Amino acid sequence: MRSFLILEDGTIFSGKSGDREIEGITAEVVFNTSMTGYTEVLTDPSYAGQAVCMTYPLIGNYGVSSEDMQSGRIWPSFFIVRELSRTMSNFRAEYRIRDFLNKYEVPWIEGIDTRKLVKILREKGTMNGILTTDPDFNLDYLLPEIQSFDMGDVVKRVSTKEKYQVFNEESDAKENFKIALLDVGTKYNIADSLAERGARVTVFPSDTKAEDILGMKPDGIMISNGPGDPKTCEGVIEELKILSRSGIPIFAICLGHQLMALAHGMDTHKMKYGHRGANHPVKNMETGKVYISSQNHGYVVDFKDSDREIAEPLFINVNDGTIEGLKYKNEPIFTVQFHPEACAGPKDTGFLFDRFLKLVGGTAR
Repeated sequence: MRSFLILEDGTIFSGKSGDREIEGITAEVVFNTSMTGYTEVLTDPSYAGQAVCMTYPLIGNYGVSSEDMQSGRIWPSFFIVRELSRTMSNFRAEYRIRDFLNKYEVPWIEGIDTRKLVKILREKGTMNGILTTDPDFNLDYLLPEIQSFDMGDVVKRVSTKEKYQVFNEESDAKENFKIALLDVGTKYNIADSLAERGARVTVFPSDTKAEDILGMKPDGIMISNGPGDPKTCEGVIEELKILSRSGIPIFAICLGHQLMALAHGMDTHKMKYGHRGANHPVKNMETGKVYISSQNHGYVVDFKDSDREIAEPLFINVNDGTIEGLKYKNEPIFTVQFHPEACAGPKDTGFLFDRFLKLVGGTAR
Protein backbone atom coordinates (compact mmCIF):
# COMPACT_ATOMS: atom_id res chain seq x y z
CA MET A 1 0.00 0.00 0.00
CA ARG A 2 1.30 3.44 -0.88
CA SER A 3 2.16 5.55 2.16
CA PHE A 4 3.52 9.00 2.97
CA LEU A 5 5.98 10.36 5.53
CA ILE A 6 5.44 14.07 6.14
CA LEU A 7 7.94 16.08 8.18
CA GLU A 8 7.05 19.18 10.16
CA ASP A 9 8.95 21.36 7.67
CA GLY A 10 6.57 20.20 4.91
CA THR A 11 8.92 17.69 3.25
CA ILE A 12 7.00 14.71 1.86
CA PHE A 13 8.37 11.22 1.18
CA SER A 14 6.36 8.62 -0.71
CA GLY A 15 6.92 4.91 -0.14
CA LYS A 16 5.21 1.60 0.58
CA SER A 17 3.79 0.12 3.74
CA GLY A 18 1.97 -3.10 4.65
CA ASP A 19 -1.54 -4.02 3.61
CA ARG A 20 -3.43 -2.04 6.23
CA GLU A 21 -4.49 1.59 6.23
CA ILE A 22 -2.65 4.07 8.45
CA GLU A 23 -4.85 7.00 9.38
CA GLY A 24 -1.95 9.02 10.73
CA ILE A 25 0.71 8.27 13.33
CA THR A 26 2.85 11.14 14.63
CA ALA A 27 6.28 10.72 16.22
CA GLU A 28 9.69 12.32 16.58
CA VAL A 29 11.77 11.11 13.61
CA VAL A 30 15.34 10.02 14.42
CA PHE A 31 17.98 7.93 12.67
CA ASN A 32 20.24 5.07 13.72
CA THR A 33 23.52 4.31 11.96
CA SER A 34 23.84 0.64 12.99
CA MET A 35 24.26 -1.93 10.21
CA THR A 36 22.89 -4.73 12.41
CA GLY A 37 20.96 -4.97 15.68
CA TYR A 38 17.59 -3.88 14.36
CA THR A 39 15.77 -6.24 16.76
CA GLU A 40 17.49 -4.62 19.72
CA VAL A 41 16.76 -1.15 18.32
CA LEU A 42 13.08 -1.92 17.81
CA THR A 43 12.66 -3.30 21.35
CA ASP A 44 14.66 -0.58 23.13
CA PRO A 45 12.20 1.40 25.33
CA SER A 46 14.33 4.52 24.76
CA TYR A 47 12.64 4.82 21.33
CA ALA A 48 9.13 5.23 22.75
CA GLY A 49 7.40 8.17 21.06
CA GLN A 50 9.87 8.15 18.17
CA ALA A 51 10.05 6.80 14.62
CA VAL A 52 13.40 5.22 13.71
CA CYS A 53 15.04 5.55 10.31
CA MET A 54 17.82 3.00 9.72
CA THR A 55 20.63 4.43 7.59
CA TYR A 56 21.78 0.99 6.38
CA PRO A 57 19.79 0.31 3.17
CA LEU A 58 18.75 -3.35 3.71
CA ILE A 59 17.15 -4.29 7.02
CA GLY A 60 15.91 -7.73 8.07
CA ASN A 61 18.17 -10.08 6.11
CA TYR A 62 19.01 -12.24 9.15
CA GLY A 63 15.47 -12.25 10.50
CA VAL A 64 14.43 -11.80 14.11
CA SER A 65 15.19 -13.96 17.15
CA SER A 66 13.19 -13.35 20.31
CA GLU A 67 16.39 -13.95 22.31
CA ASP A 68 17.66 -10.60 21.03
CA MET A 69 14.68 -8.60 22.28
CA GLN A 70 15.50 -5.98 24.91
CA SER A 71 11.95 -5.64 26.21
CA GLY A 72 8.63 -7.39 25.76
CA ARG A 73 7.50 -5.41 22.71
CA ILE A 74 8.41 -2.98 19.92
CA TRP A 75 8.53 0.66 21.09
CA PRO A 76 9.03 2.99 18.06
CA SER A 77 5.75 4.35 16.68
CA PHE A 78 6.78 3.36 13.17
CA PHE A 79 9.84 2.12 11.27
CA ILE A 80 11.55 3.79 8.29
CA VAL A 81 13.85 1.84 5.94
CA ARG A 82 15.11 1.85 2.37
CA GLU A 83 14.22 -1.82 1.96
CA LEU A 84 12.78 -4.52 4.24
CA SER A 85 14.22 -7.92 3.37
CA ARG A 86 11.61 -10.37 2.09
CA THR A 87 13.70 -13.35 3.17
CA MET A 88 15.76 -14.27 6.22
CA SER A 89 18.94 -16.30 6.46
CA ASN A 90 20.01 -17.24 9.97
CA PHE A 91 19.69 -20.46 11.97
CA ARG A 92 18.41 -18.47 14.97
CA ALA A 93 15.68 -16.62 13.08
CA GLU A 94 12.07 -17.05 14.20
CA TYR A 95 10.35 -14.29 12.21
CA ARG A 96 10.79 -12.30 9.06
CA ILE A 97 11.10 -8.68 10.10
CA ARG A 98 7.82 -7.68 8.46
CA ASP A 99 6.06 -10.49 10.38
CA PHE A 100 7.70 -9.27 13.58
CA LEU A 101 6.46 -5.73 12.95
CA ASN A 102 2.98 -7.03 12.13
CA LYS A 103 2.90 -9.11 15.31
CA TYR A 104 3.20 -5.94 17.40
CA GLU A 105 1.07 -3.89 14.97
CA VAL A 106 3.89 -1.45 14.24
CA PRO A 107 3.66 0.12 10.76
CA TRP A 108 6.60 0.81 8.51
CA ILE A 109 7.45 2.71 5.37
CA GLU A 110 10.02 1.44 2.87
CA GLY A 111 11.22 2.54 -0.54
CA ILE A 112 11.97 6.13 0.42
CA ASP A 113 15.33 7.86 -0.03
CA THR A 114 16.63 7.39 3.52
CA ARG A 115 19.87 9.20 2.65
CA LYS A 116 17.89 12.32 1.81
CA LEU A 117 15.86 11.99 5.00
CA VAL A 118 18.98 11.69 7.16
CA LYS A 119 20.63 14.65 5.44
CA ILE A 120 17.57 16.77 6.26
CA LEU A 121 17.66 15.68 9.91
CA ARG A 122 21.40 16.37 10.15
CA GLU A 123 21.06 19.81 8.57
CA LYS A 124 17.83 20.97 10.24
CA GLY A 125 17.87 18.80 13.35
CA THR A 126 15.50 16.17 14.66
CA MET A 127 11.88 16.95 13.80
CA ASN A 128 8.44 15.43 14.09
CA GLY A 129 6.75 13.55 11.29
CA ILE A 130 3.53 11.72 10.48
CA LEU A 131 2.97 8.45 8.62
CA THR A 132 -0.26 8.03 6.66
CA THR A 133 -1.71 6.02 3.77
CA ASP A 134 -4.31 8.70 2.98
CA PRO A 135 -3.43 10.09 -0.48
CA ASP A 136 -5.80 13.02 0.05
CA PHE A 137 -4.06 14.39 3.15
CA ASN A 138 -4.42 18.10 3.82
CA LEU A 139 -0.99 19.60 4.48
CA ASP A 140 -2.43 22.80 5.94
CA TYR A 141 -4.28 20.73 8.51
CA LEU A 142 -1.49 18.22 9.24
CA LEU A 143 1.48 20.54 9.71
CA PRO A 144 0.19 22.26 12.89
CA GLU A 145 -0.68 18.81 14.29
CA ILE A 146 2.80 17.48 13.52
CA GLN A 147 4.57 20.54 14.92
CA SER A 148 2.60 20.44 18.18
CA PHE A 149 3.20 16.73 18.81
CA ASP A 150 4.16 15.90 22.40
CA MET A 151 5.17 12.34 23.29
CA GLY A 152 3.90 12.79 26.88
CA ASP A 153 5.12 10.89 29.93
CA VAL A 154 7.01 8.18 28.06
CA VAL A 155 9.05 7.06 31.08
CA LYS A 156 5.93 6.03 32.98
CA ARG A 157 4.64 4.32 29.84
CA VAL A 158 7.72 2.12 29.36
CA SER A 159 8.63 1.38 32.99
CA THR A 160 7.63 -1.85 34.69
CA LYS A 161 4.42 -1.62 36.70
CA GLU A 162 5.54 -4.14 39.33
CA LYS A 163 8.95 -4.89 40.76
CA TYR A 164 10.60 -8.17 39.80
CA GLN A 165 13.90 -9.97 40.29
CA VAL A 166 16.64 -11.18 37.96
CA PHE A 167 19.33 -13.67 39.02
CA ASN A 168 21.57 -16.06 37.12
CA GLU A 169 21.71 -19.39 38.97
CA GLU A 170 24.64 -20.52 36.80
CA SER A 171 26.90 -17.63 37.79
CA ASP A 172 30.04 -18.70 39.63
CA ALA A 173 30.58 -15.28 41.24
CA LYS A 174 31.75 -15.40 44.84
CA GLU A 175 29.58 -12.47 45.94
CA ASN A 176 25.83 -12.21 45.32
CA PHE A 177 25.38 -8.50 45.88
CA LYS A 178 21.83 -7.13 46.10
CA ILE A 179 21.37 -4.50 43.38
CA ALA A 180 18.32 -2.25 43.04
CA LEU A 181 17.65 -1.26 39.43
CA LEU A 182 15.39 1.76 38.94
CA ASP A 183 13.60 1.18 35.62
CA VAL A 184 13.10 4.43 33.72
CA GLY A 185 13.07 2.49 30.44
CA THR A 186 15.55 -0.31 30.99
CA LYS A 187 16.81 -2.81 28.45
CA TYR A 188 16.90 -6.45 29.54
CA ASN A 189 20.65 -6.68 29.17
CA ILE A 190 21.37 -4.19 31.97
CA ALA A 191 19.92 -6.56 34.57
CA ASP A 192 21.38 -9.54 32.71
CA SER A 193 24.87 -7.98 32.70
CA LEU A 194 24.68 -7.68 36.48
CA ALA A 195 23.11 -11.09 37.00
CA GLU A 196 25.76 -12.91 34.98
CA ARG A 197 28.29 -11.40 37.39
CA GLY A 198 26.43 -12.90 40.31
CA ALA A 199 24.28 -9.96 41.39
CA ARG A 200 20.71 -10.44 42.58
CA VAL A 201 18.84 -7.65 40.81
CA THR A 202 15.50 -6.23 41.93
CA VAL A 203 13.92 -4.04 39.25
CA PHE A 204 11.73 -1.19 40.54
CA PRO A 205 9.11 0.94 38.70
CA SER A 206 10.14 4.50 37.82
CA ASP A 207 7.80 6.05 40.39
CA THR A 208 9.26 4.10 43.32
CA LYS A 209 10.11 6.22 46.35
CA ALA A 210 13.72 6.32 47.51
CA GLU A 211 12.72 5.03 50.95
CA ASP A 212 11.26 1.87 49.35
CA ILE A 213 14.49 1.21 47.45
CA LEU A 214 16.61 1.86 50.53
CA GLY A 215 14.23 -0.35 52.50
CA MET A 216 15.54 -3.44 50.71
CA LYS A 217 19.03 -2.50 51.96
CA PRO A 218 20.70 -2.82 48.55
CA ASP A 219 24.45 -3.12 48.21
CA GLY A 220 24.30 -1.01 45.04
CA ILE A 221 21.82 0.95 42.92
CA MET A 222 21.53 1.17 39.13
CA ILE A 223 19.59 3.80 37.20
CA SER A 224 18.66 2.64 33.71
CA ASN A 225 18.38 4.11 30.25
CA GLY A 226 15.06 5.47 29.03
CA PRO A 227 13.18 7.79 26.65
CA GLY A 228 12.29 11.44 26.48
CA ASP A 229 13.43 14.73 27.96
CA PRO A 230 15.10 14.14 31.35
CA LYS A 231 13.73 17.43 32.72
CA THR A 232 10.19 16.05 32.58
CA CYS A 233 11.12 13.40 35.18
CA GLU A 234 10.83 15.77 38.13
CA GLY A 235 9.65 13.10 40.56
CA VAL A 236 12.48 10.73 39.70
CA ILE A 237 15.04 13.52 40.08
CA GLU A 238 13.82 14.30 43.60
CA GLU A 239 14.14 10.65 44.62
CA LEU A 240 17.65 10.47 43.13
CA LYS A 241 18.70 13.33 45.39
CA ILE A 242 17.82 11.13 48.37
CA LEU A 243 19.48 8.04 46.92
CA SER A 244 22.64 10.03 46.19
CA ARG A 245 22.97 11.00 49.85
CA SER A 246 22.61 7.40 51.03
CA GLY A 247 26.29 6.52 50.55
CA ILE A 248 25.32 3.43 48.52
CA PRO A 249 27.30 3.02 45.25
CA ILE A 250 25.29 4.09 42.21
CA PHE A 251 25.88 3.40 38.50
CA ALA A 252 23.63 5.18 35.98
CA ILE A 253 23.30 4.72 32.23
CA CYS A 254 21.99 7.04 29.47
CA LEU A 255 18.79 8.72 30.78
CA GLY A 256 19.93 7.72 34.27
CA HIS A 257 23.18 9.59 33.65
CA GLN A 258 21.23 12.73 32.71
CA LEU A 259 18.83 12.43 35.65
CA MET A 260 21.71 12.06 38.10
CA ALA A 261 23.32 15.22 36.70
CA LEU A 262 20.04 17.13 37.10
CA ALA A 263 19.73 15.81 40.66
CA HIS A 264 23.10 17.42 41.38
CA GLY A 265 22.16 20.82 39.98
CA MET A 266 23.64 20.46 36.50
CA ASP A 267 21.74 21.11 33.28
CA THR A 268 20.88 19.23 30.08
CA HIS A 269 19.92 20.28 26.57
CA LYS A 270 18.53 18.64 23.45
CA MET A 271 21.10 17.88 20.77
CA LYS A 272 20.60 18.78 17.12
CA TYR A 273 20.10 15.19 16.03
CA GLY A 274 21.58 13.07 18.83
CA HIS A 275 23.83 10.02 18.89
CA ARG A 276 22.20 6.75 17.78
CA GLY A 277 24.26 3.83 16.55
CA ALA A 278 26.77 1.15 17.48
CA ASN A 279 29.98 2.86 16.41
CA HIS A 280 30.50 5.97 18.54
CA PRO A 281 34.04 6.48 19.95
CA VAL A 282 34.38 7.59 23.58
CA LYS A 283 37.57 8.47 25.44
CA ASN A 284 38.22 7.39 29.02
CA MET A 285 39.60 10.50 30.72
CA GLU A 286 41.33 8.44 33.42
CA THR A 287 43.37 6.24 31.06
CA GLY A 288 43.27 8.01 27.69
CA LYS A 289 41.95 4.85 26.04
CA VAL A 290 39.29 5.11 23.33
CA TYR A 291 36.40 2.64 23.13
CA ILE A 292 33.72 2.08 20.51
CA SER A 293 30.30 2.34 22.12
CA SER A 294 26.62 1.78 21.44
CA GLN A 295 24.56 4.96 21.89
CA ASN A 296 20.97 6.12 21.76
CA HIS A 297 20.28 9.58 23.14
CA GLY A 298 18.97 12.94 22.01
CA TYR A 299 19.89 14.92 25.14
CA VAL A 300 23.27 15.62 26.72
CA VAL A 301 24.58 16.95 30.03
CA ASP A 302 25.85 20.54 30.01
CA PHE A 303 29.05 20.37 32.01
CA LYS A 304 30.45 23.72 33.15
CA ASP A 305 33.65 24.63 35.00
CA SER A 306 31.60 25.26 38.14
CA ASP A 307 30.35 21.65 37.99
CA ARG A 308 33.89 20.37 38.60
CA GLU A 309 33.32 20.86 42.31
CA ILE A 310 30.64 18.16 42.06
CA ALA A 311 32.00 15.76 39.44
CA GLU A 312 34.67 15.28 36.82
CA PRO A 313 34.36 13.95 33.27
CA LEU A 314 34.88 10.20 33.09
CA PHE A 315 34.31 9.84 29.32
CA ILE A 316 33.97 12.30 26.45
CA ASN A 317 32.75 11.78 22.90
CA VAL A 318 35.69 11.76 20.50
CA ASN A 319 33.62 13.18 17.63
CA ASP A 320 32.07 16.25 19.27
CA GLY A 321 33.58 16.49 22.75
CA THR A 322 30.26 16.09 24.58
CA ILE A 323 30.17 14.53 28.04
CA GLU A 324 29.81 10.73 27.91
CA GLY A 325 30.37 9.97 31.59
CA LEU A 326 30.82 11.55 35.01
CA LYS A 327 32.53 10.48 38.22
CA TYR A 328 31.15 12.20 41.31
CA LYS A 329 33.72 13.48 43.80
CA ASN A 330 31.99 13.25 47.16
CA GLU A 331 29.77 10.21 46.57
CA PRO A 332 30.38 6.65 45.28
CA ILE A 333 28.61 7.41 42.00
CA PHE A 334 29.64 7.19 38.35
CA THR A 335 27.50 7.50 35.24
CA VAL A 336 27.82 7.00 31.48
CA GLN A 337 25.82 8.33 28.55
CA PHE A 338 26.48 5.33 26.29
CA HIS A 339 25.38 1.68 26.67
CA PRO A 340 28.01 -0.63 28.22
CA GLU A 341 25.43 -3.44 28.16
CA ALA A 342 25.52 -3.19 24.32
CA CYS A 343 22.71 -5.22 22.66
CA ALA A 344 23.18 -4.23 19.95
CA GLY A 345 26.70 -2.97 19.66
CA PRO A 346 30.24 -3.64 20.85
CA LYS A 347 30.98 -4.95 24.33
CA ASP A 348 34.13 -2.85 24.70
CA THR A 349 32.86 -1.07 27.81
CA GLY A 350 31.27 -4.04 29.58
CA PHE A 351 34.06 -3.75 32.15
CA LEU A 352 32.09 -0.89 33.71
CA PHE A 353 29.76 -3.42 35.31
CA ASP A 354 32.83 -5.02 36.91
CA ARG A 355 33.92 -1.57 38.08
CA PHE A 356 30.52 -1.00 39.64
CA LEU A 357 30.48 -4.32 41.48
CA LYS A 358 34.03 -3.71 42.68
CA LEU A 359 32.85 -0.37 44.06
CA VAL A 360 29.91 -2.15 45.67
CA GLY A 361 32.26 -4.72 47.21
CA GLY A 362 34.41 -2.00 48.67
CA THR A 363 31.50 -0.44 50.57
CA ALA A 364 29.10 -3.32 51.21
CA ARG A 365 28.78 -4.75 54.71
